[in-house]
This record gives sequence, structure tokens and C-alpha cells, in this order.
Amino acid sequence: MAESMADLTVVIPSRNEIFLKRTIEDVLEKARGDIAIYPVLDGYDIPEDEIVHDPRVNYVRLPTVGHTQKRHAINKIAAETSGRFIMSLDAHCMMDEGFDVKLEESFIDGSVMIPRRNRLDAVNWSIQIQSDSRPSIDYEYTMWPLKFDKPGLHGFRWDERTFARSAIQIDETMHFQGSCWFMEREFFHRMGFMQIDGYTGWGQEAEEIGLKTWRAGGQVLTNKTTWYAHLHKGATYGRMWYMSKRDVDACNAYSFNYWVHENKEFFAQFIEKFWPVPGWPPDWRKRLWGE
Repeated sequence: MAESMADLTVVIPSRNEIFLKRTIEDVLEKARGDIAIYPVLDGYDIPEDEIVHDPRVNYVRLPTVGHTQKRHAINKIAAETSGRFIMSLDAHCMMDEGFDVKLEESFIDGSVMIPRRNRLDAVNWSIQIQSDSRPSIDYEYTMWPLKFDKPGLHGFRWDERTFARSAIQIDETMHFQGSCWFMEREFFHRMGFMQIDGYTGWGQEAEEIGLKTWRAGGQVLTNKTTWYAHLHKGATYGRMWYMSKRDVDACNAYSFNYWVHENKEFFAQFIEKFWPVPGWPPDWRKRLWGE
């Protein structure tokens, strides 16, 4: 793998993604600073006409295994590159002009920054026009974990907070999606992000990053000075890759137990920090812990 000294390393994990090439081209077109892009081919190869030939693009192929290796991919690139910042980006995203410079110039030490999220129209490669009043996604909240058949930690867009705090350009967010995040590479290593044990190769990425950051006294920040547009695959595109339900269930169960029960005192402080949280009952402590 080619060594890079670029200010920003952009890791794009990919597993049979049909928009990988377009995403890479978009990042190259929109970046205004010194970047290096590492598309990681998770157990598959791409045809020659899908390869982007640019000195800033460095493809990495992981061996074929029976599970998704997003965490392995990010760990590998973070360990083998240098430069101050690292970003993870899904392989079906469009970026704002100068996204990299805007994030670097507004960066706050000890934070994880999440650009404002828009919705991608992949066919026209543009921001999707909304047919309703839903705003861009600036904030997410942690959903009530016992609403699911199997208790778990999952996020959902927090439109009310988006409207109420629209004038704040850089602000704390309770939760985020995981399709794009930006931080200092040294912070990534110090915090031990992309833990494999318990989480396996994929899943609960935003939950791990966000909660580890808050627990350590850092901040997870939504940054409205810039944006990215993310594709909701849905029924139109499907997942594009197999994901073991057993692995997903095990990952969710590990994350729920670790944060809600093993780190109970911290988790209570976390919920209280953002209280009131949509969908959470007033007696949430009793329901979670019998208090």
C-alpha cells in the first residue's frame, strides 16, 4: 500500500458497491486541500473500467472472508498512513465543494465531526428533492432501546432539534449514522476506535465512536458549515452484500450490554445530557434497570 503524507486520509470501505467510482470521482472533484483516498475492496475485485486512475487514489484489497470487514479496513488504513486527519465515507456519497477545508478549518480538538447529511439522488447525482418538509439531517437521537424485539442502540433523525437549533453552526449531536465521520488520526488511535472484539467486522460503528468519545470527555459535533449527501439504498438498490443476521444480532447485543449495563453510570449521564429524548418514557431507569 502506498504511504501518504496527505493532510486528510479518506477511507471508503466498499463491498460490491455500484457507486464506488462515482463517489471517488466526486471526492476528488470537491476536495480543495491535500487528500489521499483509500477505497478498500472488501473481498472482491473491480473491472478495469471502474478503476479511478489518480495519484491520490490508492486501492486496497482485503481477502475474501465470510463477514463484512469495514472495521478491519478502517483500522488498516489508519495504521499504515500518516497525516493529521482521517475520514470514513460510505461508497455511495456526494460531497460539498471544499468539504475537506471547511472541516479542517472549523475543527475542534477532542471531537468527532459529522457533516450535515443530505439525501442523495444517485441517478442524477444530486441532492434529492424532498416532497415533504423533512430538513437535512443535522442531529440524531438514540431510540428507546426496548422498543425493538431485541433491545439495541440505534439512531434516528431528530428533526425537532434540527429546527430548534438551526442557527448553531457547530453543535453537539447525540447520535449519528456512521456513513461519514471526521477526526484527528491521533485521536482515532488514542480512543481505540473500530474495536473488533464484540463488534465483529461491521455494525454499531457510530454507537461505539460516539459513546467512547462522550465517555472520555470529548464531543460528537454536527458541522453545518459543510455537507455530504448519502444514498438510502432501500428496495431500489438493496444492500449489495450479504450480512449475517447472527453476526448483526451478536454485535447489537454486545453493544447494548456493554454500554447500557457495564457502563450504566456513564450511560445514565449520557441520556440525561440530552434529555428529553424522543420516545423515551419518564420511568426509563426503572424499565432499563429496575430502579
